[in-house]
Amino acid sequence: MYWLKRKMKKVNWRLIANMNGYVLICLGLLMVLPLICSLLYKEKVVYDFLITIASCLLVGFALSRIRLDRKDYFARDGMIAVGLCWITASLFGCLPYFISQEIPSFVDCFFEAVSGFTTTGSSIVPSVEELSKGILFWRSFTHWIGGMGILVFILAFFPKSNDRSMHIMRAEAPGPVIGKLVPRIQQSAMILYVMYMGLTLLCIVFLLAGGMPLFDALCYTFGTAGTGGFSISSLGLGLYNSVYFEVVITVFMLLFGINFNLYYFLFLKNFKQIFKNEELRMYVFIVFSCIILITLNISHMYGGILEGLRYASFQVATIISTTGYATTDFNLWPMFSKGILLLLMVLGACAGSTAGGIKVSRFVIILKKIRLDIQRLVHPQKVEAITMDGKVVDDSVVSQIMAYFGCFMLILFSCIFLVSLDNLDFETTVSSVFTCIGNVGPAFGLAGPMGNFAMYSDFSKLVLSFAMLVGRLEIYPILIFLFPLFKLPDMCRRKKFNKMD
Repeated sequence: MYWLKRKMKKVNWRLIANMNGYVLICLGLLMVLPLICSLLYKEKVVYDFLITIASCLLVGFALSRIRLDRKDYFARDGMIAVGLCWITASLFGCLPYFISQEIPSFVDCFFEAVSGFTTTGSSIVPSVEELSKGILFWRSFTHWIGGMGILVFILAFFPKSNDRSMHIMRAEAPGPVIGKLVPRIQQSAMILYVMYMGLTLLCIVFLLAGGMPLFDALCYTFGTAGTGGFSISSLGLGLYNSVYFEVVITVFMLLFGINFNLYYFLFLKNFKQIFKNEELRMYVFIVFSCIILITLNISHMYGGILEGLRYASFQVATIISTTGYATTDFNLWPMFSKGILLLLMVLGACAGSTAGGIKVSRFVIILKKIRLDIQRLVHPQKVEAITMDGKVVDDSVVSQIMAYFGCFMLILFSCIFLVSLDNLDFETTVSSVFTCIGNVGPAFGLAGPMGNFAMYSDFSKLVLSFAMLVGRLEIYPILIFLFPLFKLPDMCRRKKFNKMD
């Protein structure tokens, strides 16, 4: 107990509480948009949003006014802050669902909020058409908020960041390596959000040009930009049966799955840096390969190659970008195609994008590590390093990626074991955990694109919520948040915390 108190005392809890305060203030201000939506549609849920906004602002203001005894913080503080801020945002973000009683169970409300902010898109709502417009808008908007990151938004627009804010950006931004686009971290965060907003507006314009109503265009764009997948209809985009809308959404899902640093290079007209990016080339190769394979496998179900290509391209884009929209029930596809989609759920898109999964860059480095180890077995004296984009990847980065992959698999199988207590069929249980930890959305079986997660027990929903948070924050912020609760052996403990400090 003494060890726990000593370690907890080293954490800058006042600054972490401060950050939580700014997150709640930011959340309260952003909730004004669904409030305006409810006012326009003259819905009773207006009062529920007002109560939630007032709660966020009051608690947020109180936490933000806590006086700091020290302003410095380290990687551990940044990780804990990110983990706690996302849990706090989910707890307050679920209040409109619960206060309005449109989703009666608080556990269900929390699951829906976590699914929204982590851009997963898994839902417990059997018929979304019964929800009010304000709630539907808020569900989709949480995808957009969580897509680039709640704290990255604060770093961009709240003038309180410093050089150590990089710890927060690294903890929240998806991918194995995150660097500054420009020397100042606040400018980097601002550039990321300007590009994010620009692509979002562009997607809205294209959908409106095709005749989609403004409310629908906003909701589907928020889901596409955040690679989330909450729909405003049980039929999803299949409701419109429009090739144009499917093509627009497909293109933008793939665009939001690309590392945003490359868009900055595109703005600077640094085309050489874009073309030599190995992750982008592998991403494009995987997308086209999977589309061709699935098209050939399912074309007999849709009466020809063109219709098969239409559905295959959309579903590959929506799964690899971890968006989770559906235009058809891929639960009925052959096992070969479903197997490809299951692998894409885990893989995800590029690092530095709004997508989930383990990321293509990690996959490439893991493949190169395997190849290098095999070569060393055959030629023990051979000296060769792993490279990405012509640069040598540091051994510490490779070790972190291998450790991440090990943790990912350990948590994946642990969650499958816990969720299996509900005694549902194997396909539903396994794919539900895969889709939650990969932040994809729909699974197979009972949790397929035409189903939902309502059949799970409250315990399993909390386990799946944990999986979604771990997947979005890439394991370490949540584990380090829980880390002080477990006492490690002296040698291991000393090494770990010295590095973090």
